[in-house]
Amino acid sequence: ATKGLPVETLKPGWFIQLLSVITDPNTAVILMLVGVYGIVFEFTSPGAVAPGVIGTICLVLGLYALDLLPINYTGLALMLLGVVFLIIEAFNPTVVLGLGGVAAFLFGAAMLLRVEGPGFALSWAIIGPAAALTLGLALLSGTYLWAARRNPPRVGGEAMRGQPAEILDWQGGEGHVLALGERWRAKADEPVAAGDSVEVTDISDLVLTVRRRDAGRNGARQ
Repeated sequence: ATKGLPVETLKPGWFIQLLSVITDPNTAVILMLVGVYGIVFEFTSPGAVAPGVIGTICLVLGLYALDLLPINYTGLALMLLGVVFLIIEAFNPTVVLGLGGVAAFLFGAAMLLRVEGPGFALSWAIIGPAAALTLGLALLSGTYLWAARRNPPRVGGEAMRGQPAEILDWQGGEGHVLALGERWRAKADEPVAAGDSVEVTDISDLVLTVRRRDAGRNGARQ
């Protein structure tokens, strides 16, 4: 019945072509990773907005793609578990979680799809660098966190000690100084005058104790 009939080729439209790109297994995995990290960055930096918006869109697209693919949910669970381990590693460096996260991610990627064939295979040229980038990001975040824990920032009165200040007005052993761009009440155990450069040595009840900066250096040399 079809013998001799003309053959007409119908090309898919742009929307079908876009869906074919999104439902590629490699694209789906990348979208999932971008989505998870976008939401994590939004939680760690509230108000940034962009990471949360981009992460949510990518996560929804990734879930849509995985819903259309014949995936093994055990593999998906392992991949998500690996990402969770790496996120925890970034905030609480232990090395064990980092290595376990990479192992879980790679094992999950290897068993993610239940069908083998053209169009249903993960490219290790994409999955490998993605895992390495995820591990590197976790290690970098962990390094900064470890450095911050070893050298915590000074706050409150401790942050004021050692700060330079300038005498604004002075009378009878007390007056006002300019420190860190703010006007403070201050007192001193030595004679100072308006315009002198001083150094903060202590703070009590929002009153600074100051001394001459040259006196502090002389004392240090002695």
